[in-house]
Amino acid sequence: MKRSDLLERMLNWKCECDILVIGGGATGLGAAVDAASRGYRVILLEQHDFAKGTSCRSTKLVHGGVRYLAQGDVSMVVEALHERGRMRLNAPHLVKDMRFIIGNYRWWEKPFYAVGLTCYDLLAGRKALGRSLPMLKRSVLKEIPSLKHEGLRGGVVYHDGQFDDSRMAITLALTAIDKGGVCLNYMKVNCLLKDAAGKINGVHAVDTLDGKEYQIKSKVVVNATGVFVDDVMKMDECDTRKKVRPSQGVHLVVDSKFLGGRSALMIPKTKDGRVLFGVPWHGKVVLGTTDTPLNEASLEPRALEEEVDFILDQAGQYLDRKPTRADVLSIFAGLRPLAAPTHADSKKTKEISRNHKIYRSKSGLLTITGGKWTTYRAMAEDVINQAIVIGGLSPAECVTKNLRVHGYTTEQFDENDWNYVYGSDADKIQKMIEKEPSFAEKLYEGYTFTAAHVVWAAREEFAQNIEDVLARRVRMLFLDARAALEIAPKVASVLAAELGKDKTWEQAQIADFNRLARGYILN
Repeated sequence: MKRSDLLERMLNWKCECDILVIGGGATGLGAAVDAASRGYRVILLEQHDFAKGTSCRSTKLVHGGVRYLAQGDVSMVVEALHERGRMRLNAPHLVKDMRFIIGNYRWWEKPFYAVGLTCYDLLAGRKALGRSLPMLKRSVLKEIPSLKHEGLRGGVVYHDGQFDDSRMAITLALTAIDKGGVCLNYMKVNCLLKDAAGKINGVHAVDTLDGKEYQIKSKVVVNATGVFVDDVMKMDECDTRKKVRPSQGVHLVVDSKFLGGRSALMIPKTKDGRVLFGVPWHGKVVLGTTDTPLNEASLEPRALEEEVDFILDQAGQYLDRKPTRADVLSIFAGLRPLAAPTHADSKKTKEISRNHKIYRSKSGLLTITGGKWTTYRAMAEDVINQAIVIGGLSPAECVTKNLRVHGYTTEQFDENDWNYVYGSDADKIQKMIEKEPSFAEKLYEGYTFTAAHVVWAAREEFAQNIEDVLARRVRMLFLDARAALEIAPKVASVLAAELGKDKTWEQAQIADFNRLARGYILN
């Protein structure tokens, strides 16, 4: 289904729906899936591309949050662990069990972490991914050969989930569409519509691809715009107090040799009290993250020098092969939409809630913020339950706890081949190549991305430009920014042929992407 087909579906509804969701990140897409699967007419509008912001910039973990357990936030950890299990069952082609190793350098660490992580397993109940166990030194080094040998006494292994965030977001959009919903990227909401009584009954939006404007009526409007929820709330009430305080998390991507194995590294306590991860991801390693409070949000946040230095320094203290700035293949920053602290001058992220919150304005605008990727489904269930009441909709039970997402398959794929992220759609991509052999051309040596994946992104996944493809459909920008720059002209050519664009469009696309990609290269 093409984007034009979705516009036609919306027009067939006379631009009217039961629930309208603003925001195409994890929370908004989850809400669209929940609403559509209950049988409601749902329209989701995203001002840029799906998962453009925070939802493609995570640490790639589906987890309960070990550090939140240490802080005593047991209820949040229990919810996240149960949701982790549901994600693993409903999207097995995207969510994987990952072994995390904590290296122990002091005598008390092994029993301390073994007991704590056993509690973590018990809280997960039947949805646990595996047992936490103490490890001998030789076993630790077998799994993470590059871990610092000197002073190592042993370790503890525990299990958590690992996934591809933007691929999950695209999958959720396709799932909502499969269930009869409409999800449109590049559709910017300019203002909220209200009836004579001052109740919100829709939005005014503009299609940023062609400039067409739409008035879309809805029985209830959900604001799920992440770090931008305050902007939408001000459309409703201009004097609304800020509900979100963004917190920046930075990640560095390096070669897999810096861990040397397939297991992940967890450093339980850095000098600022956070945990630091080294997570294998698509043949590379993601190092992160930081937690830096910011006052303003942006679509393309940039890492601060001190954040880069912090990650390199902390990782270097635990690895025999210390990463340097020259080793960084890509750097990306994401903004967490954390609930704003009570005191405006607070700068400590520990004072900012990780739980999600829902606000209902006098005019009926429903705003959801906070939370994390792992709990997206529970957040969606919560906000749609409230939307049903506000909109006066006929009640329908949530079915997403056991809803298999688009592409669901339990077939085992070679995870060294990019095709695995498409699940059951991988066969369709292969048939496309058989029909047009030129699509099998590799985009870059050492990666399995092909021209077929670019065509598929445009035909089936609503990609509109180079960034959509290389940042969120095949992830090259996040894996190796310099390589992404090199293949941008080839991607532009394939896209132009597929979308019916001319050479002028191609050149503009290449220039735009070059400017963007330089921000992912650490100089």
